[in-house]
Amino acid sequence: MTLSTAQLDRAIGVLLGTAAGDALGAPYEFGPPRGPELEVAMVGGGAFGWEPGEWTDDTSMAVAIAEVAATGADLRKEEALDAVVRRWGEWMHDAKDVGVQTSSVLRAAHRLGLTARTAREASSALHKRTGRSAGNGSLMRTAPVALAYLDDEPALVQAARMVSELTHYDPEAGDACVLWCCAIRHAILTGVLDARIGLQHIDADRRD
Repeated sequence: MTLSTAQLDRAIGVLLGTAAGDALGAPYEFGPPRGPELEVAMVGGGAFGWEPGEWTDDTSMAVAIAEVAATGADLRKEEALDAVVRRWGEWMHDAKDVGVQTSSVLRAAHRLGLTARTAREASSALHKRTGRSAGNGSLMRTAPVALAYLDDEPALVQAARMVSELTHYDPEAGDACVLWCCAIRHAILTGVLDARIGLQHIDADRRD
């Protein structure tokens, strides 16, 4: 797909905005809301001692997805998902912080050999055991999925769900990723942000 200069700028902005926004917010993670009188700056520190400009686990996991997608791999294929999960596993070794649910799933999968299949099985088992696996972790990393399928919306919808359920099996997490990826795609192609643009891909009884 050939993008115009404006579309390419917006596509690049997706990754830069993800990383910069995450690094901006990192010092304040798990802290109280910032009142209008308080500065918000990319100063580092916070609960995990971030360096100024250092992003959190959300962007680190997104980078892994982006790197695999950049090879031309189809994120709906098991080999590509295996590569994503392996990169997550490598990153976890030295990560300052990993989301509780993501960590639980990937550690359980690692004991069986870290693949997309074992991650999906661990994710499903956690969901069945707790009934609560719709945290925002898969949403926070999903932006690169949209970039990989700017020319194929149905494939984007499939991939968003498949990447989400590697750690967040609840379909509500998948719904959130679909909606956000569709919104990103639409914004890149048209310059208009519409968070509801992908609602037709959500089950009718869940759209409200």
